[in-house]
Amino acid sequence: MAAKKKLTEETVYVSREAQERFHEALLKVTSDRERPTIGTLSEKTVHAVIKNYIEPDEDRQEIPIGEFHADIFTGDEIYEIQTRNLKRLNDKLNIFLRMYKVTVVHPVIRKKKIYWIDPDTGEMTVPRRASSVTGSFESAMREVYGIREHIGNPNLKVRLVLIDIDEFRIRNGYGREGKKYGTWLDKVPTSIIDDKTFECPEDYLQLLPSELPEEFTVADAVRLGMKHDEASLIISFMYRIGVTEKIGNKGRSYLYRMKY
Repeated sequence: MAAKKKLTEETVYVSREAQERFHEALLKVTSDRERPTIGTLSEKTVHAVIKNYIEPDEDRQEIPIGEFHADIFTGDEIYEIQTRNLKRLNDKLNIFLRMYKVTVVHPVIRKKKIYWIDPDTGEMTVPRRASSVTGSFESAMREVYGIREHIGNPNLKVRLVLIDIDEFRIRNGYGREGKKYGTWLDKVPTSIIDDKTFECPEDYLQLLPSELPEEFTVADAVRLGMKHDEASLIISFMYRIGVTEKIGNKGRSYLYRMKY
């Protein structure tokens, strides 16, 4: 099994060319917009930036194919960008995968800074620090699990793009500062950290610790540094897509074995 990369706060894992392409997409999408204000945005910015990062040619964007629209269609391949609820893609995938190669692109938010906008003055607060929420390829499997029935289809790839963002909210909620249940406005990417494509079921094995023995339980993965919830979900996912098998029990836990 390939060794996992350990993400750090400072390291960027994409090439300089990819970083430049990402920032060109960000500039293209945001240059004709003022800073986020109430009621000014249509297509959400993360979706728009990722779409232009992958394919800047607008003639290949939003192409009708049958009863659906493809975010990107190159003539040979479809790219579908989904920021959340990947399971909503299942109906599209049932159709698209019969005809074309499809890459499902899921932006994963590693870090975010939250900016609050006063609904009366438009004044924006400056965050003192980033949110404590940290996304990763491992945490993204909760979304990929929603399209598990298609993993293994030779026409399907899953591409995870790890980004940092600024999030904008309106201070019109409850509490002393109006932040509780304040209206969410938009998320704007600030940088790209990593970009990884999973082409076949066995590619997902790299999400498990490289030191994991051939036969293992969820507890073994946790002892090697995985969060329990993520380990349980990812190992269940691996079993469902056929890269591991259950071979019995170890105490009260299932015992798995890798098939690759």
